[in-house]
Amino acid sequence: MTGMQLAAAAGALTILGLVLLVWRLSPAEPDLGDALGRLSPRQQRSSGDVIVGSARERAGQWAMQRLPAGTWGKVPTRELALLRISRSWFYGEKVLYALMGMLIPPLFTLFFNAMNLGIPLVIPVLGSLACAVGGFFLPDYNVRDDAKHARIEFSRALGAYIDFVALERNAGAGPRQAMEVAAQIGDSWVFKRLAEELARTRWSGVTPWAALHALAEDLALSELDDLADIMRLSGEEGAQIYTNLRARSASMRTSMLNAEKAKAAELSERLFIPMSMLGVVFLALLVAPSLLRVMQGG
Repeated sequence: MTGMQLAAAAGALTILGLVLLVWRLSPAEPDLGDALGRLSPRQQRSSGDVIVGSARERAGQWAMQRLPAGTWGKVPTRELALLRISRSWFYGEKVLYALMGMLIPPLFTLFFNAMNLGIPLVIPVLGSLACAVGGFFLPDYNVRDDAKHARIEFSRALGAYIDFVALERNAGAGPRQAMEVAAQIGDSWVFKRLAEELARTRWSGVTPWAALHALAEDLALSELDDLADIMRLSGEEGAQIYTNLRARSASMRTSMLNAEKAKAAELSERLFIPMSMLGVVFLALLVAPSLLRVMQGG
């Protein structure tokens, strides 16, 4: 290793140390919600019930207590609530992914050096920093992608739930009874989530449609908010909502069908490009011998 490479590596490590030192000594602006959540025994129990004693949970609790609140950037709160993932588990996953990313380049460097392939020190140093940053933000992408699929699944199940509520109302059940009975029919996580929210309203004194409205705001589910508005009209004003419920479920199914058709059309367009390239290669193979003979004859 040359002196220039050693100087570059030493400079990079020095700058990294100064940045970490300034970052550690900078005054933190604590998040009031996180602070109150850590002080609440109920919150600690609920987070511990997700994965008891897991490495992610312990790492996340350690990071929440010692790292500044601005370290995490924009936290996908609604996505975490939809997936029922605690913040400590999410933070722990970010920390562990960053540590794993930091260790990958040195391991590859040791492997290549064992094969007598000299690699400059600056490469694993920069690679560790890049992989650590990438690993730190990878859980954000995973959570948002999982939440996107969960919202699609929620919309599909909610369409069936609305139909069940409409049938119960048409059979003469009251608004609360219709919503609770319909939630007990399905066994998916969507029906169980709705059943839990409705059961909680019996003891909290909140109306079922108000609870669904709050849940729709917390999880960013516009379809559930529409259902809450329809049920509020029935519960507070005594409106007949059977037709409205059936029309809403039909509209949701039509919207999902159109989305599936658009996705299928997009996939068909993507398949057209490689097929066209194969056709071009096939034509080139047919024409190439004739062109070679013409060129040789010329």
